[in-house]
Amino acid sequence: MPSPAAAADVPAIHALRRSLEGWMADHGIEQWPAGSLPRERVAAQVVDGQWWVVRDAAQDVVATVRVVRSDPEYWGDADAPAVYVHGLMVARRAAGEGLGRALVEWAAGVAAREGLPWVRLDHRASNPTLDALYRSWGFEPVGVSDRPGFTVVLMQRGVVQQAGEDGVA
Repeated sequence: MPSPAAAADVPAIHALRRSLEGWMADHGIEQWPAGSLPRERVAAQVVDGQWWVVRDAAQDVVATVRVVRSDPEYWGDADAPAVYVHGLMVARRAAGEGLGRALVEWAAGVAAREGLPWVRLDHRASNPTLDALYRSWGFEPVGVSDRPGFTVVLMQRGVVQQAGEDGVA
């Protein structure tokens, strides 16, 4: 479904983030403050292989996800082997098509293939909409992370391990 982001995708990823920051601000949603993800940081993360993109028929980036195997910044001591999902973004023109959930399920599949027990994500405690959405996808809150000026809810879901050719998970 998604493909690895390339350096040429950095402007589109950053523009999508900025557009969603503005949309959230306009709708009173506290998640990503304007300018909270510098383009240079996106570029470094793309070089590191963390970003994945989904393109529409015109080959424009319509959705993204950033996948990492460790997240000590938010998860601290609970930074266990897992797939950590960040940067989950869907362009407003594609909202309601199931792309966000499909990307999370894809990340869970990555965790399963790698034998990792958890897929983890987070959201601001002041964002009940995301909390309800992630719960509807099977995630459960397991802690909080106090950040400067806000609190993040840490959520995880167990990964169903895929059976190998011999039928053993």
